[in-house]
Amino acid sequence: MQPLFTLPLTPVRISAIAWAIARVLTSAVTLALMVGSGSATAQHLNFPHGEFPLTDSSRRSIEFSEILSGGPMRDGIPPIDKPTFVSPEEANDWLAEDEPVIALTIGEETRAYPLQILMFHEIVNDTLADIPVAVTFCPLCNATIVFERNVDGQRLDFGTTGRLRRSDLVMYDRQSESWWQQFTGRGIVGEYTDVVLERRPSSIVAWRTVRNAFPDVEVLSRETGFGRSYGSNPYRGYDRIDSEPFLFDSPTDPRLPPMERVLALPGEPASRLITLSRLSDEPVINIDIDGRPVTVFAATNALSALDQAAIADSRAIPAAAGFDRRVDGRTLTFTVESNPDDDTLMVHDEQTGSRWDPFGRAIDGELTGKSLDVIDLGVHFAFAWFAFEPQAEVLQDPE
Repeated sequence: MQPLFTLPLTPVRISAIAWAIARVLTSAVTLALMVGSGSATAQHLNFPHGEFPLTDSSRRSIEFSEILSGGPMRDGIPPIDKPTFVSPEEANDWLAEDEPVIALTIGEETRAYPLQILMFHEIVNDTLADIPVAVTFCPLCNATIVFERNVDGQRLDFGTTGRLRRSDLVMYDRQSESWWQQFTGRGIVGEYTDVVLERRPSSIVAWRTVRNAFPDVEVLSRETGFGRSYGSNPYRGYDRIDSEPFLFDSPTDPRLPPMERVLALPGEPASRLITLSRLSDEPVINIDIDGRPVTVFAATNALSALDQAAIADSRAIPAAAGFDRRVDGRTLTFTVESNPDDDTLMVHDEQTGSRWDPFGRAIDGELTGKSLDVIDLGVHFAFAWFAFEPQAEVLQDPE
């Protein structure tokens, strides 16, 4: 029997290993796991043609040695293929006010996908406003990304391979059985090698935040057809800032702690990263990136999905989003102040005094009805961003 892990069994890693075992048990897959001297070795991949007979493994942009087994086999972590949705009133019965959800708006329609459900499925194949989308979450990288599922005129359905690369989910499409890197949306093995999926803007916010902004929001139902302990976090303590990533066999970048959450903003030649630690102290930032005026809003919080055993008991962290701060040809500068009616923060622009919500929409004042363009690339763990874009720059706190 080959051992699967080679790192010391810290409390956080033991929790992660327990989750790997749980994934195996729920998918009826046998995981080879040997814990003898307190160390083990990650099992590298020989391409599993028996599981993926349609995959053209001769076409690839990566080495198979980069891919590790995460425990389960194909769809052992089952995606949700026929999602159903409930009203906000129904969701209030089981979703805590500050629990994190993926908020997705296309056209006039908005849906919320609770991380307590995505934790156990990682992919939801959905259609919103007639656009087929894949809503994805990799807990190991804290990566929530929404992709369009139409590629070259063909609608793809995505599943989980049960494999990881750089600690990130490797997906596959059921039509060609090509393999895709979730973090980048790029095909890495098969017919669609080097094809990049189109992203859709989304954000992680508290349930109350999206419910208050979009009263008619539809919420992914717990009635998934699978028996899972929704609301629990099998990765308890995984996001402690000094922890090391799970099944990540490369050195971590020394510029930031591996589990520091960062908001990524596009730039040339490299993305810019702002830490959520900075945003905790500075909830609104106005900057220029390569000549583009940018603002970051982090005036609301959401619970971490990766802290306590019950997500509802976890600590609060900033919910951050980045926007182009130009409206109708005018560049705005944003400030934040306390709401006199409660303990929340309010965002205003200095030019007109209009008030803005966490989704970049003016909701009061001269600019009511206007919206900022969302530009951020999401909030992820620093180790993951550096693993896929080593040249990314960290925006330091101002002196």
